Amino acid sequence: MPLATMGEIIGPARAAGRGVGAFNVIGIEHAEAIVTGAEAADAPVVLQISENCAAWHGALEPIARACLAVARAAAVPVAVHLDHATGAELVRAASSFGLSSVMYDASGLRYDENVRVTTEVATWCHDRGIWVEAELGEIGGKNGVHSSLARTDPGQARGFVADTGVDALAVAVGSSHAMLRRDAVLDFGLIGRIRRAVGVPLVLHGSSGVPDEGLVAAIRAGLTKINIATQLNKVFTAAVRNYLVAEPAVVDPRRYGSAGRDAIAPEVTRLLGLLSACVAGRAGGRDR
Repeated sequence: MPLATMGEIIGPARAAGRGVGAFNVIGIEHAEAIVTGAEAADAPVVLQISENCAAWHGALEPIARACLAVARAAAVPVAVHLDHATGAELVRAASSFGLSSVMYDASGLRYDENVRVTTEVATWCHDRGIWVEAELGEIGGKNGVHSSLARTDPGQARGFVADTGVDALAVAVGSSHAMLRRDAVLDFGLIGRIRRAVGVPLVLHGSSGVPDEGLVAAIRAGLTKINIATQLNKVFTAAVRNYLVAEPAVVDPRRYGSAGRDAIAPEVTRLLGLLSACVAGRAGGRDR
């Protein structure tokens, strides 16, 4: 199946009131497991590469090209997305490697500066057919400095989208990055007000901290792209730990790496089923 663009995945989901799972990749094992899980769910999916992930690999190119190869071999639509880029240079690199969507994060700047630099990046990207997500409201938890109490103002969101021309907006509505407990309480009324104020898809960052019921309600309130990272890392780490306890003499990383990869796939399948079932009311809403 051809590599999908973000617009090809997000557009139909938003029109139908469904959620789209966007999962962060650490290594190629994550990418393989995410796509395997999406194929089992028969659902489109987004592979996300964060700026931090690119730095961990030493450069964006190796992990980007690996994810693109995995995506091109998939039996379901897969988009590969650059997540939380804070510099235009990384955005340009992503474009050169074939990524068709980016999340440019200038949320730590003053509002007027966020508008200025995001507009510049969005204009550059749109000239090259690249889909752009931006952030307004400083979603909690990233780099340990943002407050989970931050909230995106609907009126400001309307002006920000109009001025920058971005294709999607990540909003602060009560979630926080890197949460280990799934006990975040989202402001569903605020989600609805932002949805009515702007004409682009809304994105939830820090979704790993939101229980199943909250994810279902958030999509019904107006969110579309649901970013998940820590939840998969928890599943991967637990599987590796359990394997090494059971097989303490194992020294081959392929064996315990396979245990982590094999554990991620069914969790992706479960989460994609939850997100895509929201509109029809089939989601069970049980936190697992």
